[in-house]
This record gives sequence, structure tokens and C-alpha cells, in this order.
Amino acid sequence: MLVLMAAGCVFFPGVFLLSKHTLKHMMGWSRGEADIVSARLVSSIQAIMASAAGFIITSSCRDVMEDSHWLTDNYILFATPYFAYDIYAMFLCYRHRLQVKGHEEEEGEGGIRWASVGGYLRREKLMVLHHIFMVTCCFPASQMWRQGKGDFFQGVLFLAELSTPFVCLGKVLIQYQQQHTVLHKVNGVLMLLAFFCCRVLLFPYLYYAYSRYASIPVYVVPLVAPWQCNLGAALLWPLQLYWFTLICRGALRLSAAGGCSISTCKADNDCCLSSSNGWRKRT
Repeated sequence: MLVLMAAGCVFFPGVFLLSKHTLKHMMGWSRGEADIVSARLVSSIQAIMASAAGFIITSSCRDVMEDSHWLTDNYILFATPYFAYDIYAMFLCYRHRLQVKGHEEEEGEGGIRWASVGGYLRREKLMVLHHIFMVTCCFPASQMWRQGKGDFFQGVLFLAELSTPFVCLGKVLIQYQQQHTVLHKVNGVLMLLAFFCCRVLLFPYLYYAYSRYASIPVYVVPLVAPWQCNLGAALLWPLQLYWFTLICRGALRLSAAGGCSISTCKADNDCCLSSSNGWRKRT
């Protein structure tokens, strides 16, 4: 257990630092640009690994409650440190945007640095709370409360990360002023579809899968499911609906503007999709 968590603590920050060092010293990028691209690279890597683990687990579990797979608990242990790391990585991206806008000129001054932290926590409170919830609630529940059951459902939750690489690619394309390319527009459509299928439909599908397993109507599942499951769904699904609403607003603005991309419309709307699980507010 501790070995896997330690590996995650080393792997995600390690990939970030390696990528940042490479971009700064071998490609001549500024520190802020290297921070942003490296953060999105790590998020994409984590998302790909989580999606691969989810596919393996769900395809291996025929009994959605009783079948288990060794990858489930092991990947949870390995990936949990990512959420703590990502809080810091998001702060670096936020601080870079402040510096670009001229709101933070001397990052060595402690007062300004703490002001940046306060602004970051206010601006990104939903994502920070989401990440804290994943570490403090979802991790203990997955490791102790499940008691080895329901690996199929955990695998389905891993598949929610399928939308993240499209989000990260869109951000990189925006950073390099590629909003009007075919690649960016296609990526925006794929992001929209992936988020709807993997996040909006995620929780209804979990209830539907259990209803088939228990041979009961879907509307009865919340009445018989453990309260912890209902609480988790009640806290996380509204976030997915809220973030998807922001995506749709961007898509509507795209249709109205006719010339910009989905991600560009969202940038104008002061929103951007997070690496790990939703939209981040932009400054």
C-alpha cells in the first residue's frame, strides 16, 4: 500500500519536473509556459492510465458486484497522490496567468505570493474542493468501505477520465493560437461528446447497471443502494452537470460567433476545463 502511494508521489511530480526542465532548458520556453504544458501533459498521462485501467477492469468483471480485479485497488493507491499534486500544478498555472496580466510582478515577495494563493483558492474553489474530496473521502471509501466488492463500478469511474486528454490538447492549442485550425475544432467536438458520455451519463449508468444486476427498476436503486453511494453521486454528479452546462454554453457561442472554436468561446466566458475532472475558472 505505502509503496504504491509513494510511487505515485514520485511519478506525477517527477514527470512534471522532467517535462518542465526539458521545455525550459532544451526548447527555451519560459517557466510559465513550461509549467502549463507540463501540467497538462501529466494530466493527460494520468487520464490515459486511468482509462486503460477502467477498460481492463470493466471488461474483466462479469459480475458487477462480486468479481474483483487486482488493478482496482492498486491503481487507486497509485493515483491518489495525483490529486494532491494537481492542486499545486493548478496553482502554478493560475500564477502564470496573473503574471501575464501583470497582477503579480515579484513572485519572491511573500505578501504577493500569499495573495496569489488566496485568489487561487477563491477562483478554483470547486476544483480544489473536488480534489480534496477525492483524497479524503473517495480514497478511504474505495479502500475500506467497499471490502473488495464492486470493482466493476470503480472501473466505470476510472473511465470518466477519457475526456481529459481532449481538454488538455485544446488548452495547448489555445496557448499557441491554433484556435481556428481543423484540429482544434475536431478536438472540441470530441471533448463535448467524451464529457457527455463519460461524465454526464456516468452516474445514471451506474444506477442502471446495478438495477440490471439486482433485477429491480432503476428508480428503486437509490432506495436500496448504500447511503455512501447516494451521497457520493449527489455531490459529484451536479458538478459534472454544471461543467457540462458551461461546455454547452461555449458550443452555443461557437454557433453564434461562427468563427471561433468551442474552447475559445469558453475562454471568453472565463471558463476552462480542468485536467482532472471539470471546468476551471480562468482569470
